[in-house]
Amino acid sequence: MQGSLPPEAQEKIEELQDLQEQAQQLAEQKQSTQTSLTEAKAALDAMEDIDEDSTMYREVGEILVETDYDTAFDDLEEKVDTLELRAERFDSQEEKVQQQFEDLQEELQQMLQGGAGGPGGMGPGGPGAGGA
Repeated sequence: MQGSLPPEAQEKIEELQDLQEQAQQLAEQKQSTQTSLTEAKAALDAMEDIDEDSTMYREVGEILVETDYDTAFDDLEEKVDTLELRAERFDSQEEKVQQQFEDLQEELQQMLQGGAGGPGGMGPGGPGAGGA
């Protein structure tokens, strides 16, 4: 079907496909961020039940390093704040991509309806014209 479309319509379809891919990538990144945020919030909540004099460790690469309660708590709070901002950014980006998708889809529909609905329908050079 795409072979019989005007080049402008084919371009719009390709742009729609690109936007779909972008939306999928954003959704995956957002989900990953939401998972990390949930884990960080759970850890922060768990720290409320831990004695502040307890020995704490944090992960640095592949090893655990001893740290104090206040530092661990502050680091987790900062991580939660950062992840919340990132999640908000993904929401904003998703809305933007969705709007672009809808606008592009509308342009494509108008382009296709305008091409087939004009006076005389398919003009000379439409499907079936010429021959070989």
